[in-house]
Amino acid sequence: MANFNLNKVILGGRLTADPELRMAGETPVTSFSIAVNRRYQSKRQDGQQTTTDFINCTAWRSTAEFITRYFHKGSSICVVGQIQTRSWTDQQGQKRYATDVLVDEAYFVDSKGEGGGSASGYGGDSYGAPTYSGGGQPTATAAPKFEEISDDDDLPF
Repeated sequence: MANFNLNKVILGGRLTADPELRMAGETPVTSFSIAVNRRYQSKRQDGQQTTTDFINCTAWRSTAEFITRYFHKGSSICVVGQIQTRSWTDQQGQKRYATDVLVDEAYFVDSKGEGGGSASGYGGDSYGAPTYSGGGQPTATAAPKFEEISDDDDLPF
């Protein structure tokens, strides 16, 4: 059996607080939490129940700058990244663990009237996908232009 490893997560939710940019040496970083609703079937009550998970996230460099510039408490956000686990020993000698999402990409999901841009943000690589220019507003990459073929008789197959 082949060795297969995949660590990719996509989350959509709302920021629980304003993200604050700080510096780790000369590298910008921000940590924030996203509230994500989760539905489940309850054995005690009829129908589906909803609970909210609060997921800690960390973004670095231009992604951190983008998030702190364009998002605030209550903003809808979509992030793409990797799950990262950390462990340390606290002052009482207890082993502690934390799980965070290391954010690679962030996207607006609010409509323009709600304070964001629809489905645009930092991190797109494919044609027409949104990208972040590093100093200004997110911009969209131009889609390629295709030549129209008017007559099928000219096709070589």
